[in-house]
Amino acid sequence: NIMRSMQFGAAGFAIGILTLMTLVLPTSASAHDVAAEIEKVRLATQRFTDVKVALAEGYIPAPPGDCISAAHEGLPAAWGAMGIHYIHPKMLKITATEPRVNGDGTHTDFQNPAILLYPPGADGSLTLVGVENLVFLHAWQAAGNQAPPKLAGRSWDTMADNASTAQDEAHKFEPHYDQHLYFKKMKNPMHQLNPFSPNVTCKHHK
Repeated sequence: NIMRSMQFGAAGFAIGILTLMTLVLPTSASAHDVAAEIEKVRLATQRFTDVKVALAEGYIPAPPGDCISAAHEGLPAAWGAMGIHYIHPKMLKITATEPRVNGDGTHTDFQNPAILLYPPGADGSLTLVGVENLVFLHAWQAAGNQAPPKLAGRSWDTMADNASTAQDEAHKFEPHYDQHLYFKKMKNPMHQLNPFSPNVTCKHHK
């Protein structure tokens, strides 16, 4: 199984850019509209509250199964966390794992997401806190798209390695766009679309 052999590394889906965490609500989407869109996604994915349902539908924990937090990435702990990523290999259309993870995925449907986010609780149980989609840049452009995809007026986060730095900004992935969505309500619903959520914690992860 190609996905079970993948070595994503602990930071497979994390973002380390401060400006991404200080978003301004765009005029094209009202707070009410954003909150309504998030609620639609929450209801559409409610069945995955039971992680057994997710496994039965083809999702698997992204190796090595780490719970990703901002502190884990050397970022401000106040930003919170993401959780453990459960990915759907077929939706991501993975084609290679070496030298970098690559794929043909251009899936953008958040009511049928490619990635589910589960932080562990104190008793070891998993709670669905949000979802994510990821599209590979080359595949997205080959499909005729020039600009990043958007959700509620927000452009997805861009991840690509900068060869002039020691850090791997794309975390062993080919260039891609990704977008997180968290369910727990915040004063500004747009903040529920940031890479990390302060309402999510990995403190119980073993």
